Amino acid sequence: MNTNPKAAGISPKRLQTLDHYFQSRYIDSGKIPGALVVIYRRGHLAHFTTLGFADVERKKPVRPDTVFRIYSMSKPITSVAFMMLVEQGLVALDDPVHRVIPEWHDLCVYKGGFMETFRTERPQRPMLMVDLLRHTSGLTYGFQQSTNVDAAYRKLKIGERTGEGTLDDMIAQIAKVPLEFSPGTAWNYSHSTDVLGYLVGRISGEPFDEFLRKHIFEPLGMSDTGFHIQPGQEERFAACYAATPRGAMMLFDDPEKSVYRNRPRLLSGGGGMVSTAGDYLRFARMLLSGGTLDGVQILSPKTIQLMATNHLPDGKDLPALSRSIFSEAMYDGIGFGLGFAVVIDPPRTLIPGSLGDFSWGGAASTYFWIDPREELITIFMTQLMPSTTYTIRRELRTLVYSAFTESRWSD
Repeated sequence: MNTNPKAAGISPKRLQTLDHYFQSRYIDSGKIPGALVVIYRRGHLAHFTTLGFADVERKKPVRPDTVFRIYSMSKPITSVAFMMLVEQGLVALDDPVHRVIPEWHDLCVYKGGFMETFRTERPQRPMLMVDLLRHTSGLTYGFQQSTNVDAAYRKLKIGERTGEGTLDDMIAQIAKVPLEFSPGTAWNYSHSTDVLGYLVGRISGEPFDEFLRKHIFEPLGMSDTGFHIQPGQEERFAACYAATPRGAMMLFDDPEKSVYRNRPRLLSGGGGMVSTAGDYLRFARMLLSGGTLDGVQILSPKTIQLMATNHLPDGKDLPALSRSIFSEAMYDGIGFGLGFAVVIDPPRTLIPGSLGDFSWGGAASTYFWIDPREELITIFMTQLMPSTTYTIRRELRTLVYSAFTESRWSD
């Protein structure tokens, strides 16, 4: 793939250092199977490198068109879909969620007890649509494993891809469980974005996956993105691995037997999509350019700006407001917008970046960030669970910014 790092203000020699670092530190040592790194800046593709294997057992190398499980990198896509409906006037950010999900009208907040004997109290205010976008809804994930509420999520198998339930079933199950907290008072990583996917279908009148295909994927040319592996993608689908306690890898999801081979009953807008680096770059370029790519407008520039602004109450950052024991970003100085983490105080993060850059990652260690000030997009693809195993994201940021030969830091 043709690249032009010099036109992007990036040193080719230092990009070689980046490749060597990940090859020697993570791939040759057997910590991750392989990687794909994309750097796009100032309208130029500066770096597109493939390293290691997409499937270690079958010795299949990572290819430019390898298909990866992007897990929570699905969230920005679903958030964009919802904001398209906001722009159409079909829903507002301050609408109560129970306007569309009436069975949630009486959702209460956990006060004590277990699933069969929950004690609850009324929330301070209803859950709003904006709470779903910024994860201040009071919902949770079962894998958090810290409260009796998320234990109930596990017992009811809420949101599980391998289950028999649909998005409709998920909504009905959540109605049986109290909220972790009153909406708007805390931040908790949760099924909020899955609920947004359900709402996109209800409000638009189109099946959620069809809405994404017709209004985002096809217009942007994202032909390899969806909720399962399509005919013709089988040979390009990566294996997924899990880290062992001794720092090695074990096969977590065999691509030839994967549940992603079949269309799921529950279409998870929060964590259920597969994609390629090329497809995700087109999505990210649309965001960087203010909602339009190659003459196709998905959102307006002001909506993108709104999404990439911190929306946490009182301007707080994630550590100050979070109740999660797991998230894809928990650094000091990072807030949360409408679908992304947002840098609000760069010095406090202790990682390279710019005020207002926004990002998110996936459970299998995938990651992307967009730095509008530097006109930069970086995408990192691999397949290792969980994403907290290594500090790859911090190291990637350091290596990318250290390769700059020009910067707008003094503007």
